[in-house]
Amino acid sequence: MKALRNLLDKQKPHFEKGGKFEKLHAAFDSVETLFYVPDKVTTKGSHFRDAIDMKRTMITVFIALIPALLFGMWNIGYQHFLSIGEQPDFWTMFFYGFFKMLPIIIVSYGVGLGLEILFAQIRNHEVNEGFFVSGLLIPMIVPPEIPLWQVGVAVAFAVIFGKEVFGGTGMNIVNPALTARAFLFFAYPTDISGDKVWIAEKLDSFSGATPLGNAMIGDFSNMPSAMDMFMGTIPGSVGETSTLMILIGAVILLLTGIANWRIMLTVFAGGYIMGLLFNLWGANAYMEVPAWQHLIMGGFAFGAVFMATDPVTGTQTTKGMYYYGFLIGMIAVLIRVFNPAYPEGMMLAILLLNVFAPLIDHYVIAGNIKRRLKRLKALTN
Repeated sequence: MKALRNLLDKQKPHFEKGGKFEKLHAAFDSVETLFYVPDKVTTKGSHFRDAIDMKRTMITVFIALIPALLFGMWNIGYQHFLSIGEQPDFWTMFFYGFFKMLPIIIVSYGVGLGLEILFAQIRNHEVNEGFFVSGLLIPMIVPPEIPLWQVGVAVAFAVIFGKEVFGGTGMNIVNPALTARAFLFFAYPTDISGDKVWIAEKLDSFSGATPLGNAMIGDFSNMPSAMDMFMGTIPGSVGETSTLMILIGAVILLLTGIANWRIMLTVFAGGYIMGLLFNLWGANAYMEVPAWQHLIMGGFAFGAVFMATDPVTGTQTTKGMYYYGFLIGMIAVLIRVFNPAYPEGMMLAILLLNVFAPLIDHYVIAGNIKRRLKRLKALTN
């Protein structure tokens, strides 16, 4: 690492103001900060200081995603070979999925980071680490057979219209990764829905339906077992199938203090309570699905752990977090049951509450002010 540090120090003057590559300073800065903590220090004014910065936050989330990512790679291979009637060893299945997933990740980071560097250069800003996580989240919430050009277009749309138009990292009002998935869902529905896209190179005679796909058409007789849904040995988006791996990531985020337990807990609580209400109603077969089963179907757990807890697009007040998470869980199950055209209600629920998060915080703060004014009035009287 010392040799790398010396190399960067030697080249750095060329990218600073007055250097021959001055216009590429943002690109150099992104490479340097990838390996080292920035050497800039506070020179004036008062600032809050903490042991954690954006880079450490993003790396922690990245690490928390690894269990679901690795399992997703294996599951791509497992589903493929299951569809053609073969049972190879573990590593054959894993590397099949690895080489299916690798191009999607490369395209996601290539397009996303390229645009991030471009906007940083235009605005004369530093390159933020925000896309470090989004660049991995996007490949994990799409099918393994998604065309690479669609991934590139979706990433570009998410970065430009979901983030940069609002001012960049920390200013966006909707989750960039979910913005990319929503774009794909509405722009290219045949490549991100239906039975054919969830299993790579499957035989036409083999069903590739996900649990939500079966539920959407009312085919509850072919639903996988609860254990299969919990472990993740089912068709689905690359990183969303295994609730177990997602919960391991949740533990990492909670122990490190990166994710807020209030949002995570209330999302699951909201989904469970909505499921119980439908169980009591029981107007159709979908309403009779056990409430707890909604929590392990589709992308519910993944959304609750990695998407709803996004500190930028979620609520900021403590009380607001309870409302925010609870409504996401309830609306996700509500969309699933009442609108079969959108079987994955989690995506739309989170995007909807992203938009309403500032309003929730506004009313929480207004309520606090009102209560304090009443208290002050009572004391003065």
